[in-house]
Amino acid sequence: QVQLVESGGGLVQPGGSLRLSCAASESIFDFNAMGWYRRAPGEERELVATITVGGTTNYADYAKGRFTISRDNAQNTVYLQLGSLKSEDTAVYYCNARRLSKSYWGQGTQVTVSS
Repeated sequence: QVQLVESGGGLVQPGGSLRLSCAASESIFDFNAMGWYRRAPGEERELVATITVGGTTNYADYAKGRFTISRDNAQNTVYLQLGSLKSEDTAVYYCNARRLSKSYWGQGTQVTVSS
């Protein structure tokens, strides 16, 4: 059973930064792609960013220039660096891993942007 454990969320002021981590229970080379999604209160879950096994990245328009996804293969960990945070970035952030037709999710980590 694949386990994804997110960490790094918290309360941050507008304009601040956070780094989210997603630790996988097995080698992330086994996944075609990994990514981050988020769900704001009362909203649907939406894509933030993805990174393929080859390192190709993809970002939602709102994330471009502010967020950076990266991976550490030796640590089996994917990161999401959040910068220039806004109140509308407040959400639960979820890690996702895809392998062929299967998709795996972490439990989520809360990010709250507020002064």
